[in-house]
Amino acid sequence: MTQDDFIAFDRKQAALGQFLFYDRILSGNRNIACATCHHPTLGTGDRLSLGIGEGGEGLGLERTALVDNNRIKKRIPRNAPGLWNLGAKELHTLFHDGRLSIADTYENGFNSPAEEWLPDGLNSLLAAQAIFPLVAQFEMAGNPKENEIAGAVHDRIDASWPILAKRVRVIPEYGELFVEAFDHIDTPEQVTIAEIANALAAFQASEWMSFDSPFDRFLAGDNSALSTDQKRGLDLFYGKAACSGCHSGSLLSDQKFHALGLPPFGPGRTRRFDPMVRDVGRMGESDRLEDAYRFRTPMLRNVELTAPYGHNGAYPTLEGIVRHHLDPDTMLQSWGPQLAALPPAPWLEAIDFVVWKDKREIARQVLSRDITPIDLSDKEISDLVAFLKALTGTSSVAAPPFGIPDKVPSGLPVDR
Repeated sequence: MTQDDFIAFDRKQAALGQFLFYDRILSGNRNIACATCHHPTLGTGDRLSLGIGEGGEGLGLERTALVDNNRIKKRIPRNAPGLWNLGAKELHTLFHDGRLSIADTYENGFNSPAEEWLPDGLNSLLAAQAIFPLVAQFEMAGNPKENEIAGAVHDRIDASWPILAKRVRVIPEYGELFVEAFDHIDTPEQVTIAEIANALAAFQASEWMSFDSPFDRFLAGDNSALSTDQKRGLDLFYGKAACSGCHSGSLLSDQKFHALGLPPFGPGRTRRFDPMVRDVGRMGESDRLEDAYRFRTPMLRNVELTAPYGHNGAYPTLEGIVRHHLDPDTMLQSWGPQLAALPPAPWLEAIDFVVWKDKREIARQVLSRDITPIDLSDKEISDLVAFLKALTGTSSVAAPPFGIPDKVPSGLPVDR
């Protein structure tokens, strides 16, 4: 990859997006920011298998699900993905189930959960993605009757975005920053959710652009960039282990959907009106039976930093997720709940692993496999993991362009 493989975003908009990304003002109850679940000190994720969104407190493994006797009502159904290289030009699909993609399904440039109600003026796939956590009940919006954002969402998804935009633009510092960053904005009153989303996209794409790993240097001709075991792992990745069948191209992802048979747990995401606690993956978006239990192939640069792994964070280590790819049935049989990083929430424990009691559902998931077992020795697995660690960026990780702000215009606390 090179700089030319990425969308060019405006730096002033990115600087504005930095404040917005760390500002809790965008959440319904003003108690969680984008950065809470996608924090740079945690690899742009949260280190949890299934996160604690609105209503929690703290970062990463220290985040609690109970604050001042207020219990969260639900865990986030899926693992918080890393944010690396989301400004790549060839990226066309986002979310684990691909429910957001570049398409003209609704004649607005995107196929999205907002359908024809998606706001105008979004300049990229990443900008379109940025507005959905803001209106997700258990992520940032909050519960009905708690705030005006959550209430508006339950009327119609697009009803909340104007309220959020006004909440931001009436803060004098934000108003001035929007006028300065966007040529078509002359007064703060003109700011809509589109400008907020475009600023968030500009920041994320600029801050977490990473193609300076040892692997990238090796591709550029530096044969010494990889160690001997990493070179053996590279040969396995593109050869015997067949990893590149799905983790292909410059993004190390085919952006398609595959069933890996990962151990199921948590509340899951399923089709509308489905009463079962399960995660049907792509089928929840497409409503096609052949898409059941399939999830989008993740990009792999900086994968070492983004544990735990899988759409639900089932495996805490790279070795674990690699071994699962090689022999899913054996790994499924040996997997245990202790491997899941879940903040204690005793009132949710009845749901956390209830899917395992549904033998028919487990049998359906076992039948859905898009990978063929491959026999590798322990040494070969070690070499493969070594290669995956060679995908970790250097200066792009150690010294991002913006960093964490000391404060944000709303005056609300910043997660550090």
